[in-house]
Amino acid sequence: MTDDAHTTTLDRVRVYPVKALDGVGVDAAALAPGGGLAPDREFALLDADGDYVNGKNERRIHRVRAEFDLDARTVALAAPHDDDAPAPDTFRLDDEGDALAAWVGAFLGYEVRLVDDRPGGYPDDTELAGPTVLATGTLREVASWYDGLGVDSVRRRLRPNLEVASDEAFFEDRLVADRGRRVRVRVGDADLLGVNPCQRCAVPARDPDTGAEYPDFRARFVEKRRATMPAWSGGDRFDHYFRLMTNTVVPAESVGAHLAVGDDVRIVGVEEE
Repeated sequence: MTDDAHTTTLDRVRVYPVKALDGVGVDAAALAPGGGLAPDREFALLDADGDYVNGKNERRIHRVRAEFDLDARTVALAAPHDDDAPAPDTFRLDDEGDALAAWVGAFLGYEVRLVDDRPGGYPDDTELAGPTVLATGTLREVASWYDGLGVDSVRRRLRPNLEVASDEAFFEDRLVADRGRRVRVRVGDADLLGVNPCQRCAVPARDPDTGAEYPDFRARFVEKRRATMPAWSGGDRFDHYFRLMTNTVVPAESVGAHLAVGDDVRIVGVEEE
């Protein structure tokens, strides 16, 4: 890419209506008042102790397939790798939450409930609740580190909201500055503020269909991330190498704006927090 203000385009937009379940690609999404994309992480599943039923806490949730119809506000659930799973079924998100939770609970073997009562939804990082950003070039680079992993598998493991079309590996690191500073990036007519490189959890190491662990995933990641980290990935927010993808916040003036596939993406500059 050229150094022309570090411009690229928005290639994919993906939302995850129920935290921990599959995402769905969309042509455009609005920036919601809580800072995320509507309807990203609008719902979450909780166990009896009030803890999230997500990939960090429950490996078997990877085995659940979810197909969303955002217009109808429904989700079809199935667990095709498990003969003893409940039969595939479809649920209305707004008024069949108990039935949806019962299906997931029957699969997992314990009671869960579906919640949707938090303004702004249930992002992983409640302070940096804006859409997460990753470049296609980064996905290709990371896929090359692991035998048998393709770009789509890495995409599903890392779960970005916004994928920019840059072929430059680690373009998203350009949206991170030192502590106390933020990088303003314009996407179409909206601004995002890049803040922090996302600290990864156990989820990227797991097969997104089965939950099976890729051997030595983290050690390999850290080794290759250290070896391939470009000069622009410096700064004291990179306190270790198991970080990838940029967390953002949404300035108030951008709430309500839409981000759409094909939008220009341009780094505007660095500013103080």
